[in-house]
Amino acid sequence: MNTQFKRGIIELCVLSVLADEDLYGYAVIQRLAEHIDVKDNTIYPILRRLSKEGYFETVIRESSEGAARKYYQMTKKGFAYYVSLRDRWDAFIGGVYAIITQKGEKDGTLFKRLARRFEEAEDGDT
Repeated sequence: MNTQFKRGIIELCVLSVLADEDLYGYAVIQRLAEHIDVKDNTIYPILRRLSKEGYFETVIRESSEGAARKYYQMTKKGFAYYVSLRDRWDAFIGGVYAIITQKGEKDGTLFKRLARRFEEAEDGDT
């Protein structure tokens, strides 16, 4: 995935994953990695910053698989921030989608439009 695309949306993805349930850092990364390519060194700084800003609280929980783990638990402030960010994302992506799909047209219509434009350009050259 394009790094510029990811940079702007990773925070919303982290919030989305943690809106559903409390998770420890590596579990957040695993959830995100099911859909997009992410690295530890991208996610942990986001988790620390969002915790510092009061969007998450951290809770240490014992693990049956080894050492205790630090879980991230979304706060009320975090939920409000998530909803706000999600509303802005939905508006933005809706606009982008309308532009790139020409008001919902997709499948072969894109190629037909491009072919028509090339034909017009070739006709203009003669």
